[in-house]
Amino acid sequence: MEPQLNFLEVPGAKGKFDPRRRIAWWDWNATGREHPDQIVVCVHGMSRQARDFDWLAQALAPHARVVCVDVAGRGRSDWLADPMDYQVPTYVTDLAELLRHLRQGYRDATGLPESSLKLDWVGTSMGGLIGMALAASPQQALRRLVLNDIGPEIELASLRRIATYLGNQPVFPTEIAAVHVLEKICAAFGPHSPEQWLALSRPMLRRSLGGWTLHYDPGIAAPFKQMLADAEALHATQSAPVQSPLWSLYDCIKSPCLLLRGADSDLLSPEVAQAMAQRGPRARCVEFAGVGHAPALVQPDQVAAVKDFLLSP
Repeated sequence: MEPQLNFLEVPGAKGKFDPRRRIAWWDWNATGREHPDQIVVCVHGMSRQARDFDWLAQALAPHARVVCVDVAGRGRSDWLADPMDYQVPTYVTDLAELLRHLRQGYRDATGLPESSLKLDWVGTSMGGLIGMALAASPQQALRRLVLNDIGPEIELASLRRIATYLGNQPVFPTEIAAVHVLEKICAAFGPHSPEQWLALSRPMLRRSLGGWTLHYDPGIAAPFKQMLADAEALHATQSAPVQSPLWSLYDCIKSPCLLLRGADSDLLSPEVAQAMAQRGPRARCVEFAGVGHAPALVQPDQVAAVKDFLLSP
């Protein structure tokens, strides 16, 4: 089974090579069901892309339509003219437009009211932050929310680690050389077979003069490094812990929530995960041993946890 690549023109931030801008999304339509009443939208992490969800999508596709998105500047989506627009508000605007498009398509195809559509979200890391913002909005009415190793508070050590590679655009002489480097960078995803690493890494690459390079606009690093600098400054001056403003967003979420955590995650602490289980939507937390940030949703136990949550009555 292979997904279909689609594009949607979105408002807001302008494109780098054309003022009009499109985001790309891969459509895994439910097998044998022309107009499924359940759509699962999957959104990746900071430097990743939509094909990370291939394993999960294939498990869900017999039951639901699965839509996997390349966030702006990644994969097949257009790059932004202003690198400082690579921030969550831009992504929320883009994805809200995609949700509107999916709802409209469902209404047009079935003649049924939008309320009969079950619209779910799976977000890894940055994709989870986008999902939190949308789920907190009554206008979006997400039915169920899966947050993959992300919460309202992010550990500073993780931001420092991501900054060591984000935005770097090395040119690799061969595809396999690139795969070996990505395997080291992404070792926290947990144990994978060589075949799984190859499948996870190939969509991360594009041909470049002299070899292969990464799929994303290196400009995505600009606002991230500014955020890290601000976090470092706050950390140096604050005399006592200050609660993240994202908690107020999380507390507004009404959708049932599943929280996945790598037991060795340096981004989502056990304390934050425990707090998420006790307030707001009171997320049900599932932890995976031998995994850091973030569970790759490739291994059967990870896929099963998400599948059982989204497909249960």
